[in-house]
Amino acid sequence: MTADPLAWLVSLEGVPSAYAAARDGIDVVLRDRGLRRTSPETTAESLLRGAHASAVLEGSASSLAEVREGRGDDIARDAVRLSTQLLGLVPTLRTAPLQALARLHAVAASGSVEPERLGRPRDAESAGRLRDLAGMLTAPTEVPALVVAAVVHAGLATTAPFASHNGIIARAAERLVLTTRGVDEKSLIVPEAAHLALRPAYESNLRGYAGATQAGVHAWLLYAAEAYAAAAEASPLRRTAE
Repeated sequence: MTADPLAWLVSLEGVPSAYAAARDGIDVVLRDRGLRRTSPETTAESLLRGAHASAVLEGSASSLAEVREGRGDDIARDAVRLSTQLLGLVPTLRTAPLQALARLHAVAASGSVEPERLGRPRDAESAGRLRDLAGMLTAPTEVPALVVAAVVHAGLATTAPFASHNGIIARAAERLVLTTRGVDEKSLIVPEAAHLALRPAYESNLRGYAGATQAGVHAWLLYAAEAYAAAAEASPLRRTAE
């Protein structure tokens, strides 16, 4: 029997309790704010807010109002375009995650890079890292889905396997994992907005994760648990129910 490659993550001090609390917070928001009564418009609003926040983290200067009106800059338009196709990749992520990751880049970077580079890793090393991530997504694990999403996000953001848009892709992949693994089936929480609100800690902890030390991974996981709690608070459900 193959050992769970992610099991060591939940042996790190504070991680199990932090993620249990984050999941409880998400579940409370989704349940108490009427998950069964939510509309496609609420999901669309969550995706739009997430696209805007992700674009700002990538360097966009567009406001949410501008993005809502279709007047965002190129980075914002790329992020919005990806958000509109994201949930259609749920079945692909389940069965062919490498293909799903490639598609994220192909959609986000369309018109920005040469067609032959869309969805393709930068080099052989990047291709290997993508295969490793895809393998992790298909391997059986008892680790909470929130932890898997955090690791996928950091892995893509820090290795930058594609020619462009790696941050946007990393955050989109995180949301996709949360949806695919049943944490947030209707994609109503907004992790991208949480990362923007916590930007100094977000960027600092990604730099720490890139160092590939246990301390860096540990710090990133604790940060991500905090971000997921904030993502629940950023949901449109919080606004519509208040």
